[in-house]
Amino acid sequence: MEVTNKYVTVKTHIDGSSPQESDFELKTTALNLYVEPGSKDVIVKNLYVSIDPYQINRMKRVCSSQKLVSTADGITPGQAISAHGLGRVVASGNPEFEKDDLVVGLINWEEYTIVKEGLSGLTAYAGFVEVCKPKKGEKVFVSAACGSVGNLVGQYAKLFGCHVVELLKGKLGFDDAFNYKEETDLKSTLKRYFPDGMDIYFDNVGGKMLEASVANMNPFGRIAVCGIISEYTGIGERAAPDMIDIVYKRLKIQGFLVIDYLKGMDDFISTMSNHLSTWQNSCT
Repeated sequence: MEVTNKYVTVKTHIDGSSPQESDFELKTTALNLYVEPGSKDVIVKNLYVSIDPYQINRMKRVCSSQKLVSTADGITPGQAISAHGLGRVVASGNPEFEKDDLVVGLINWEEYTIVKEGLSGLTAYAGFVEVCKPKKGEKVFVSAACGSVGNLVGQYAKLFGCHVVELLKGKLGFDDAFNYKEETDLKSTLKRYFPDGMDIYFDNVGGKMLEASVANMNPFGRIAVCGIISEYTGIGERAAPDMIDIVYKRLKIQGFLVIDYLKGMDDFISTMSNHLSTWQNSCT
């Protein structure tokens, strides 16, 4: 079904004065309330949008805050003004959202907003950047890198100048790889790939993989626990890391959920948009 979508924009940049009603313009565009098969987009009927004082600086042609804070980036005349708000789902290709769900997030000053899938990217970014706090040259191991989160962690690690190992060497630019299903001794396998130890482990698996990783971590290593695939069903042998290693290596192990980092969504979008606009993806 096609609808008219009204949105608010600024006619031009507003410099040297407070915004007046005459500075704004109500525009209309056509929007099809249909999500293509395979897409994970969500179309939201906006109910409330936030109108904040800081938006004034976003409407200026140049303002220092636009460069210092990603949430204060400049507004382009003619385009809908972005803001946080609340809406109701009218169409969804994402299994996590159903029609009529109420959602909160980054939308626009408009009647309907198409929200792109982004939580996998934010999950990977938050866990790797905020929890692991990577440094250039550090050794990084990512488990289950074939998943939507794991493969992005590996690519983020490469952007930070880290050495990355998983099972996607060549395909996504990882430095090395192995198939854990073909390995009978995970501790020895990791020792072979990380002879000088690991600084960061992004865990999507748990169980024996976590146990083996802790045994190969360097002092002050960081482990972000994003998932425990091996233990979700409760079937099979459980494993636990050696607590002596955790204590004497002074390891940091932190579980996290993406909902803890939604406030950083704007920083994530700003950072990764810059990378996407300049990054020559060597994997394609």
